[in-house]
Amino acid sequence: MRDANRKICSHCIMDTSDPNIVFDARGWCDYCNNFDKTIAPNWHTDSRGHAALMALADQIRAFGKGRDFDCIIGLSGGLDSSYAAYVAKEKMGLRPLLFHVDAGWNTDQAVGNIEKLVDGLGLELYTEVIHWEEMKDLQVAFLRSGIPDQDLPQDAAFFSGMYRFARQHRIKHVITGSNFSTECCREPEEWGGYLGIDRRLFGDIHQRFGQRPLASFPLTDILVYKLYYQKVLGMKIHHPLNLVPFVKKDAEAELAQRFGWQRFQHKHHESRFTRFYEDYWLPRRFGFQKRRAHFSSLIMTGQMTREAALARIAQPEMDEHFLRQEFEYVAHKLDLTVDELQQIFDQPKKTYRDYRNKRWLIGLGANAMRWLGLEKRYFR
Repeated sequence: MRDANRKICSHCIMDTSDPNIVFDARGWCDYCNNFDKTIAPNWHTDSRGHAALMALADQIRAFGKGRDFDCIIGLSGGLDSSYAAYVAKEKMGLRPLLFHVDAGWNTDQAVGNIEKLVDGLGLELYTEVIHWEEMKDLQVAFLRSGIPDQDLPQDAAFFSGMYRFARQHRIKHVITGSNFSTECCREPEEWGGYLGIDRRLFGDIHQRFGQRPLASFPLTDILVYKLYYQKVLGMKIHHPLNLVPFVKKDAEAELAQRFGWQRFQHKHHESRFTRFYEDYWLPRRFGFQKRRAHFSSLIMTGQMTREAALARIAQPEMDEHFLRQEFEYVAHKLDLTVDELQQIFDQPKKTYRDYRNKRWLIGLGANAMRWLGLEKRYFR
C-alpha cells in the first residue's frame, strides 16, 4: 500500500497499514476510542491508585513472610521493567527477585542498566542463559517461515523462562512492567503482534525449518500459563505501573539520577535483535512500523504531540550505515552469510495463517478477558 493511499487517524498516528483499523466520523481510530472509553476512566494514578498500590504491597508481603522473596520481576534493562523494579522495592517495600533471561542479544547498555539497578536497589539477580544453539536454530526457523512475528522466539524465552522458574520455586506473585502509559495502543497482530506463545505454531514452524531438537528451550503455551499457572496454581500477575504516575521522560530522568541508568533511543532497544527487527526487518520487508503504536500510546497519554510523532516517524530511527552493519551482525551471529539473510528477506511473505496454530482459541480467551474487564487494551 502506497503512502498516498493510506488513511491516518486524526488524533494519533495509527493508520491503514493496520488493515482492520476503523475510523469514526471525527477521523479518530478505534485505538483512540478504546483509550477514551475503556482505559482512561478506569486508570487511576492519584490517591486511588496509591491506595490500591499499598493494598497490593500488603498482599504480596503477606505471601512473602518466611520466604526469601516476596515476588519475581522480569528485568530486561529497558525502561518499563527497570521502573517496575524501582517501584516494587522503593515504593511498595517489597523483596523481589530480579530475573533476567539472556537470549544472546543483550546490548551493552542493557547489561549496564541491569547491573546498576541490582547494585542500587540492593536486590538479588538470577540470570537464565538460553542454550544459544537452540535459540539460534529457532530464530532461523522463524526467519525462514516468512512471517512478520520474528520476536516470538525471544518473547517465548523471556516469559516462559520466568514463569517456569516461578512455578518451580513456588513464587506466586509476578510483577510486570506492562503498563497503559507507554503501551495503551497495542500493535495489531498483522504487524507481528501475535496474541501469545502458541506451542502449535512454534512446533509447526520448527518442524518445517528447524535443524535440531529444542531440548532445553523454555516454551510455555499461553493457555497453560493462563489456565494452569494462574487458575490452578494461583499465580498472580500484577501491573503496579498502572497505579503510579508513570511519565516516560520523568521515569527515565529519575532512574538516571538515582542509579546512573541510561535511556535508550527507543522502546525495545535493549535487545539488539529486537532493535534490528523493528527498525529494519519489519518496516522494510512488510511496511509495518511498530513505532506508530509506540508513539500513538504517548499521544493518547499526553506525553507526545501528534506533530512530533509525525516528524519522527518520517525518518528511520537509525541511520542507513548503522542498519547495514546490524544486518551483517545479525547474519553472522545466526551463522548465515549476508547473502543468505538477504535471500530470506526477499522470499515470499507469509503470515501465521500459513502454519498450524490455535489462534482462534487464544483469541477467544483474549475476548473473554475483555468481556470480563480484565483486559482493557484493544486486541486484534
